[in-house]
Amino acid sequence: MDGPELLVCSSTLGGEAKSRPYANVFVTLSKQEHIELVWAAKYWKMEHGRAAERALSVEALYQERFRQAAQRAQEREAALLHDLETAHARIRDLEQRLFGRKSERGSVIDGKHRRAAGRSRPRGQQRGAPGHGRSRQAQLPVRTEDVELDSPQCPICGEPFGAFAGTDDCEVVEIEVRAYRRLIRRRRYRRTCQCEEVPGIIAAAPAARLIERGKFGISVWVSVLLDKFLYGRPSYRLVQDLADHGLDVSMGTLTGGLRAIAPLFVPLYEGLLDKLRSGEHWHADETRWEVFVEVEGKRGHRWYLWVFVSSAVAYYVLDPSRSAAVPTAVLAGVEGGSISCDRYGAYKKFARLHPGFTLLFCWTHQRRDLLTLANGYLELEPWALAWVAYFGDLFALHAKRREACVGGLDYGELDRDLRAMVQEIADKREAALADPTLPKPAVKLLKSMRRHWPGLTAFLDHPALALDNSEAERTLRLAAVGRKNFYGSGSQWSGQLAAMMFSVLMTLRRWQINPRTWLNAYLQACAEHGNRPPPELGAFLPWTMEAARLAAMRAPVPLDTS
Repeated sequence: MDGPELLVCSSTLGGEAKSRPYANVFVTLSKQEHIELVWAAKYWKMEHGRAAERALSVEALYQERFRQAAQRAQEREAALLHDLETAHARIRDLEQRLFGRKSERGSVIDGKHRRAAGRSRPRGQQRGAPGHGRSRQAQLPVRTEDVELDSPQCPICGEPFGAFAGTDDCEVVEIEVRAYRRLIRRRRYRRTCQCEEVPGIIAAAPAARLIERGKFGISVWVSVLLDKFLYGRPSYRLVQDLADHGLDVSMGTLTGGLRAIAPLFVPLYEGLLDKLRSGEHWHADETRWEVFVEVEGKRGHRWYLWVFVSSAVAYYVLDPSRSAAVPTAVLAGVEGGSISCDRYGAYKKFARLHPGFTLLFCWTHQRRDLLTLANGYLELEPWALAWVAYFGDLFALHAKRREACVGGLDYGELDRDLRAMVQEIADKREAALADPTLPKPAVKLLKSMRRHWPGLTAFLDHPALALDNSEAERTLRLAAVGRKNFYGSGSQWSGQLAAMMFSVLMTLRRWQINPRTWLNAYLQACAEHGNRPPPELGAFLPWTMEAARLAAMRAPVPLDTS
């Protein structure tokens, strides 16, 4: 050996080792071998520690990965459950829209009919209550028919019956629709003098026609316009109805006639716009309206029919876009005012660009959101209906304040109560948002309420205005019915005609003017003016009519009893 030898006795390892095999066997090691064994032992001990640490770190890593995977699985499961819940809510909402009641006077949630707040009995005629009897319709003309016995004699002995004073009368109301030809015979005259400037044969002036050389009279076009734009019946159904009465009209003739008379309403349409711009408050809304034409730069056929309603005018605008450019163009030149509308972004942008205008957001839309939430998420139904009941109290108190005269004895108290209720709603909203257990759909709804709060509370400073935008929605119903029946318009000119006719007819309704009476008078004036609009429109605009003429326009068209 190179170095000194080291004598190692295994007996020195302790008494416990003496009983083991080879306990008394001695091994001789060199110093180098001893050092190498010691360092090897330390190395493998260190490696063992490192391996143990690695094992622990790997185990911890896998545990962390498992925890993260489990967390992701939980989050994914929660997201899927949320999506499923949202999908069920959407299905329930669509079922309610398709099969449920459309009126919002009473809530319908999951098929359960709830009576509106404050109503002590169902609407309509009450069972057992005395009725008012039949309406006599005394304003209608009378056609008298005398009915006699075929054989006025005694059926037993054959003696004739004697006449008795009076008659046994009864009435039946009938409607007669008939087409006829007006044969206009223009009397001709022969010149008997020697005046060469006068023609030899002179005839009476021809009858005024609405369309030059057109064969259909004014009554036909009045029926066409009312049938399509007021009563929402497609043109081809009207053609079938006329054919059933013996009058054959082709669709080409009908379409060409409408296109010919469309320019007659342009001056009226412009006059309605001028009157609209003179107001201080408007209701505004919009809905889709299909126009089946290809427009450069526009994809699809979806256009939008806007409506702006003032105290005197209902004005419709057909536009390819749904942007803030539409109210900007309609209210051009108006310095300011207030607009009752929904929460659509175009109105918000318009208000930002025109600081003189104040938006009054609709509380009915806020209430509608709660009903949709209650119908879609059944666990939130009690919570949402409690808010709905609270909104009902708000509407009732606001109605009382509107009825009270501004500055009257009871107005001040009602105004204070209303403002206190609005503040209570805000406090209740913030308290609900502070609850960490409130479900996300409810949180989203309340955050929307908070975001639109300035517009929702703007009515406090306008006591004469309504809390909702239902006026515009009711005015748009005419277009919605037409859209369901004839899918919009097949050309741009027909879409513009629809906007003009909706504007004229709904403005007449606001003034309680009989649209048939007015259309007969206006189209007759156009015919007498050579198929052009009359030079003076004051006789046809309700706000410039004389009182006697306005009363005459409100009367029905007299029936022809000939």
